[in-house]
Amino acid sequence: MNYDNIITLEPGKRSGKPCIRGMRITVYDILEYLAGGMTEAEILEDFSELTSEDIKACLAFAADREKKLFVVTL
Repeated sequence: MNYDNIITLEPGKRSGKPCIRGMRITVYDILEYLAGGMTEAEILEDFSELTSEDIKACLAFAADREKKLFVVTL
């Protein structure tokens, strides 16, 4: 998924954390809601400005970051 137009980074907004479409809702917020047991439908109900595509973009962004992690052995 191409999330370049959905996930934004702005130094002055939420301390530069990745946000959704320039809003103050961060990728972390969405991941935390999902990890806490909220469903996509519940998130969309609570945040009417979000779309299903926004939530998928958060998951894709997190997956890409996870893929880039590596362990350095000493």
